[in-house]
Amino acid sequence: MGQKKEFCYTRKAQYYETDQMGIVHHSNYIRWFEEARIAWLDELGLNYRTLEERKILIPVLSASCTYRQSVKFDETVDIYASMKAFHGLKFEVHYRVADHETGMLMAEGETGHCFLNEKMQPFRLKKEAPDVYEIFRGLEEEE
Repeated sequence: MGQKKEFCYTRKAQYYETDQMGIVHHSNYIRWFEEARIAWLDELGLNYRTLEERKILIPVLSASCTYRQSVKFDETVDIYASMKAFHGLKFEVHYRVADHETGMLMAEGETGHCFLNEKMQPFRLKKEAPDVYEIFRGLEEEE
């Protein structure tokens, strides 16, 4: 099927995201990761609302970010998301935040997730949603 291995999500930094120093507050980068991941899933045909209607929940287990350069109000960034690891029950996504104009790396990070059902029990994609499993499996980075 030839899935894209990396997804690009572009957004402009908003004024309310800045702090007293005039730069985007560090907590917003994790929110940007979430926005990029949800948009990526949607592009793959895995609309998050539809996944939840299918009783597939994807909570965040971990999140980390390393800041390289400060993003300021009204600057546009590209957030690149790629699958770092997929283990059927859990997965990790890697993110790079780059200046839209120059490509300069502004930040990078990772989030970890698992699949749960509506009872907050492990959801085994391969058995219970093989169509979703195959999409995620196709996103794994080749070593």
